[in-house]
Amino acid sequence: MQYRDLKDFLNRARAALQTGPVALVFAEDAAELDTTLRHHRHSGFRTVLLFSPPRFEIAADLQDKVHRIDTDMTAEGVLQAAVNTLIAAAPGQWFYYCYNAEYLFYPYCETRTVGEMLAFHTEERRDAMLTYVVDLYAGDLARAPGAVSLDDAWLDRSGYYALARPDPANHNHPKERQLDFFGGLRWRHEEHVPLARRKIDRISLFRARPGLHLREDHTFDDEEYNTYACPWHNNLTAAVASFRTAKALKHNPGSSHDIRSFRWHNSMPFEWHSRQLLDLGLMEPGQWF
Repeated sequence: MQYRDLKDFLNRARAALQTGPVALVFAEDAAELDTTLRHHRHSGFRTVLLFSPPRFEIAADLQDKVHRIDTDMTAEGVLQAAVNTLIAAAPGQWFYYCYNAEYLFYPYCETRTVGEMLAFHTEERRDAMLTYVVDLYAGDLARAPGAVSLDDAWLDRSGYYALARPDPANHNHPKERQLDFFGGLRWRHEEHVPLARRKIDRISLFRARPGLHLREDHTFDDEEYNTYACPWHNNLTAAVASFRTAKALKHNPGSSHDIRSFRWHNSMPFEWHSRQLLDLGLMEPGQWF
């Protein structure tokens, strides 16, 4: 199922958006594209949309299970524009977005579907979920010069922190129940990362509603969507295990030669299991048991 662009998809297959939750995968390159799509289908996303240049190939077994939308991923603001168009097209639907070589993990994801988690989150009167983008990187860059290796994936076990998020409309006083989160490769190699891109928080899971818009910094224009918890108790959060920063640092000529290895004394192998991320404090089960 392939479409010339997002407009073509909405003209021919808008009904697919009624079957959710819906995952949106944006392919910046071909790295681990098939595994990204399979991971999110296995997680329970009933509809998967792939935004990709036509030259990127996907496995034969995925071609009838994914709506592929031809997209120029080099265009300015392409993800933001696509997400906002889909919000307007399917109010009330739960969406998730990520890039290729990124993998959603949430509490107990090995035995529960993302739909079950979102049903609980909805019952708690929450319309969005904070996710932390946890950097993954290959342990041996000589064997994986592109910094991507599923069999030899590592992550930082410490070095994460949060700062109050100032509100320019209120004399820069901290916003209620909002924080800016930092850590991982963007923190350790911050000299190669623009200031505006150093945060690791992203509102990756959200329910569309009329008038809602995603902003360039991965937050929404409804401030309640950007909160990490409701006023009464802690809520669920999730993690996006991502090779994206490692890929960028190794592909960028300005940083590639400065980085011989991403491993340091606080690196540990990634176990591809939600328990590890819970133990490290990189996601929160809230009241869900």
